[in-house]
Amino acid sequence: MPAKVHVVRTLNEVYGALLAAVGRLDKSLNPLDTIQRIRSHRFTFSDSIHLAHVFNTALWIWLMRAPGFPLKLAIPILHLALLLVPFTSQFFFRALPVTTWVLCYYSSQFIPNAHRPSISVSVLPTLETVLFGANISDILTRFTHPVLDILAWLPYGLIHFTFPFVIAIFTWIFRPKETLHFWARVFGWLNFVGVVVQILLPCAAPWYEVIFGLTPANYGMKGSPGGLLRIDRIFHSDGYTITFSNSPVIFGAFPSLHSACATVEALFLSHFFPHTTPYVWTYAGVLYWATMYLTHHYLIDVVGGSCMAVLFFYSLLPDELRGPNATARPGSRSSKYAQYGLDAPSAGADTYELMDDAAREDEDEPPLSAYRPATNGSAVNGSARKNHKHTASIASLIKANDRVEEGWSPIGNGSFVFPSPTREAMARQ
Repeated sequence: MPAKVHVVRTLNEVYGALLAAVGRLDKSLNPLDTIQRIRSHRFTFSDSIHLAHVFNTALWIWLMRAPGFPLKLAIPILHLALLLVPFTSQFFFRALPVTTWVLCYYSSQFIPNAHRPSISVSVLPTLETVLFGANISDILTRFTHPVLDILAWLPYGLIHFTFPFVIAIFTWIFRPKETLHFWARVFGWLNFVGVVVQILLPCAAPWYEVIFGLTPANYGMKGSPGGLLRIDRIFHSDGYTITFSNSPVIFGAFPSLHSACATVEALFLSHFFPHTTPYVWTYAGVLYWATMYLTHHYLIDVVGGSCMAVLFFYSLLPDELRGPNATARPGSRSSKYAQYGLDAPSAGADTYELMDDAAREDEDEPPLSAYRPATNGSAVNGSARKNHKHTASIASLIKANDRVEEGWSPIGNGSFVFPSPTREAMARQ
């Protein structure tokens, strides 16, 4: 296939999926709709996680000194308004773990120094030498070059901050909403817990050892851009110098959240978009190297952050997003066919169908437009949509013989018998 034709088909598929994704959005601006949903919601124990969000917000808003009172009250008020309006709530409600992390990260700089733990400047380099036989991060910084600087800067100082949004957008377009919810949850909680660990176990980064050696550190010191200082000089700017000098968490070397994010991004894309696997893991590998080359992390930090990412990804990954469901299109029912060993109806890979409100009776969202892969042939009418709901019942009959062999089918094991026609009835026929 010519490259031009392939590009056009890909763009058409993306455009069609984007239109369908927009059609699925709740466009209501009435807060009463959200209030009504809250009233009709059946609360469970898992909803208690929202108490943690409330406590976290209250704690960090109370500690926050910039902006001061009463301006800082605008933050929770604005957030509450975004959660009440249905159009914005569908984004910000599921992103609560992310906003919880951001608020914690920013406000942590206002913790009184008297209540902060002491800073370690020797634990990480000692652990690295003991566990890996040498100070690997120091070895990687012995030789520097502008080309290597740019190669390290791209993933560490640029892609790292934009990649999570790109993943969220593509997940929203090409995967069911549950997948996007999982992405927000695992990414937010991973970073939140990582920042809490950095606050409770403050450790100096390699750049500190390069500048100050093993001199005891204090919270009055400014941060350093490390190897990113060379990037500022290449572009004749001071952006990274200002940013890292005023970072809310100066001594947050362990765990490396850059490495943690790269690992969870690679795990997520490999699981839900398998064709991206070699590319995302190459990106992660380059970023691992960049964190040490730019003197921002030791190897032990990279390993610690990556282990955290693996733990969070697989512990938070729900069962319904494993197996065939991982690559299912929004609204597809592939898992039902796979459960009964049936072939799913054929569908055009790049064809999407807007479906009306009646077809969303089994969805947990309010009646909105959505899309499903369209079947080949004529357009699917209302009756056809209803018929597909009986697939499980039909499959139970089709697979009856297999179930007899397994010993639990009600057909053929004596608990249920089809009535036999009497001789009189056969004579009348």
